[in-house]
Amino acid sequence: MKRLEKISVLTAKLKKAVAEEGIGGLAGRTKGYLARAKKEKEFQREKSRVYRDILFISGCNEQLPHPHRYRVVHQMEQLEAGGYTCDTVYFQELKPWMVRCYGAFVIFRCPMTDTLREFATMAKQMNKPLWYDVDDLVIDTKYTDQIPFLDRMQPEERQAYDQNVRNMGELLSLCDAAVTTTAALAEELKQYVPEVLINRNCASDEMLLLSEAVLKEKQKKNEADGTAKKVRLGYFSGSATHLDDIEMIVPVLKQLLGKNPNLELLIVGILELPVELKLFASQIQMEGFVDYQKLPERIASVDINLAPLTDTIFNRAKSENKWVEAALVQTVTAASNLGAFAEMVQDGEDGVLCRDEAEWLEKLQWLIDDEPARKAIAGRAYGRCSRECVTIFHATGICEWVERHWNLRCAFVLPAMEISGGIRVALLHAEMLVKAGAQVSLFTLEGEVEWYHEGDFHFPVLSAEREKLQGTLDLAVATMWNTAEFVEQSSKIRKKKYLVQNFEVGFYPPGSPYRIATSATYRMRSPMEYVTISKWCQNWLREEYHTEAAYLPNGIDPSFYPKRGRDLQGKIRILIEGDCSAEHKNVDESFRIVEQLDLEKFEIWYMSYNGNPKSWYRVDRFLHRVPYEKTPEVYAACDILLKTSLLESFSYPPLEMMASGGYVVAVPNGGNLEYLKDGENCILYPQGNLAEAKAAIERILTDAELRKKLDTGAEETVKERNWKRIEPQILEQYLGK
Repeated sequence: MKRLEKISVLTAKLKKAVAEEGIGGLAGRTKGYLARAKKEKEFQREKSRVYRDILFISGCNEQLPHPHRYRVVHQMEQLEAGGYTCDTVYFQELKPWMVRCYGAFVIFRCPMTDTLREFATMAKQMNKPLWYDVDDLVIDTKYTDQIPFLDRMQPEERQAYDQNVRNMGELLSLCDAAVTTTAALAEELKQYVPEVLINRNCASDEMLLLSEAVLKEKQKKNEADGTAKKVRLGYFSGSATHLDDIEMIVPVLKQLLGKNPNLELLIVGILELPVELKLFASQIQMEGFVDYQKLPERIASVDINLAPLTDTIFNRAKSENKWVEAALVQTVTAASNLGAFAEMVQDGEDGVLCRDEAEWLEKLQWLIDDEPARKAIAGRAYGRCSRECVTIFHATGICEWVERHWNLRCAFVLPAMEISGGIRVALLHAEMLVKAGAQVSLFTLEGEVEWYHEGDFHFPVLSAEREKLQGTLDLAVATMWNTAEFVEQSSKIRKKKYLVQNFEVGFYPPGSPYRIATSATYRMRSPMEYVTISKWCQNWLREEYHTEAAYLPNGIDPSFYPKRGRDLQGKIRILIEGDCSAEHKNVDESFRIVEQLDLEKFEIWYMSYNGNPKSWYRVDRFLHRVPYEKTPEVYAACDILLKTSLLESFSYPPLEMMASGGYVVAVPNGGNLEYLKDGENCILYPQGNLAEAKAAIERILTDAELRKKLDTGAEETVKERNWKRIEPQILEQYLGK
């Protein structure tokens, strides 16, 4: 039904456009729309590949600018002054892809929506913290019911308001912590979240600039006018909900206006003049809502800034904004002695606090009469607020809190999202870190992939270009030689590791420039911690490059490989694995061995991700680009793995075959001697000795005692290499614990 309604509306718009502009005009408008849509799509795509520190999701827009400015714009300025990169988005414009691109999220006064619920769930799965910021007790109707103004709403309007409040409370309760403005607010919020930070409202650098300009003009005017004959009170209301606050001191204002003919009252904001004050209309000036850039000039035009609050828990939670804004233009503030004003203002020193009607009358009359006292108090308030209540000079507290409450931010830098054995090891390390509470992103040199999914894990994939890494990472891990430069040169990465998984120089023929570039990565000059998955790699790094590397053994998940006992009756299935186009895989030798066998007794399966079988290969079944999750089925279906690689950092196929219950005949190399033991869990033969390889296969078929010994040895090897046993060692290397 909704779709039909949209089509109907679109049809009506098309008819209107044709009537007004003709077909040509419609074509031009359509072309312009498509161009804008394409440009917006390209912008979003580009932005979706940039990583920054914090995204503020704001529940307020231009219709409620004051809270957004203080709690989003100003806090962003604080964090940026502390070195963090930030963005903001209105909650109704939030897109799911944005969860990929930031390390943490501040949700300001947003109600729960379907989009935010999904977004929050994704953030939690990735260990990205959610902090709820709120500057009023608009999170439970038990608080908002204390606002008398709301009782004047129409029933439908009030019902919608109350539901919005409940929705904000629901989203607050889903967050990890809250950020707020006052001690009273913090006490209430502790009922909903485990921890609360008080980060008081601060003036922005722009507000300070505007106030300084206004203050200079004010001082010039005072010097020119001499002693002012008029005294002006000012009340600056943010919204209509403050009507009850001004009405609280109406009796005081009546007495003061009647007693002091030189007294004027300026009321700025969305308020109507209280009936009781209409008698003094000639002394009162009413103005509508004022843009914040003009507010310093209006506050500077009065002598005394009024900040009355009725004593409710809702008001005790309000901030001291009005005092700060007035202090920056050296206007004295008289405020109710409760909440944030009582916390921040020193009565008679940098402001005036009033407990009841009698104090309001007494202290306001004193300020009206004593101009030197007004100026002295205002001067001291300016001195304090211009130092302590401005974003740039008040950034350290929130920055340190954020740093303490951030989960470890990690990145694995990959060449691309083509999943090879080495990349899979890196991804397994990433999964372990996520389980340990870290947030992990994948950065790639190539490709447009935005997500990588593996079981319950969802990893955001971002671009490994230095200009796109604008947020801070606690740890980044290079996983291949061509990713090392990105990690080494980025100033946004605090701790840098290089996971060396092979002698990659050997991947390229002599004369290739990649050989020199690869070799250079094994002796990087900047602080780079080397980690490797084999003792062979550890040894050549030490002996040839004088580089020390921590050793993290590779492992296996036995539950992933269904074990099948082999009776070796009937036709024996031999599995050959490897890319025959890569010389160091030495696949040709495997097929030369096959040629020596009685092929009436054997069936040959060949599994390769990249290379296709050569014309002379004897292959009964070719398995090309088998998905990783399907490889256990291949191992379980075969009896013997024939693996003839010459260069392996760590050779997984023999271990995987042993886990499935099969047998292994292999050429020894640095990467498989980590765990292969001749005659104990496999049979090894010297490279090029085809006769010995053939004999090894035949021994496995005929020697039952040997098979029993190999079965026992394989079982022990798989047990030792279980990831669950190795995981603590890996986490200790990355997390330092």
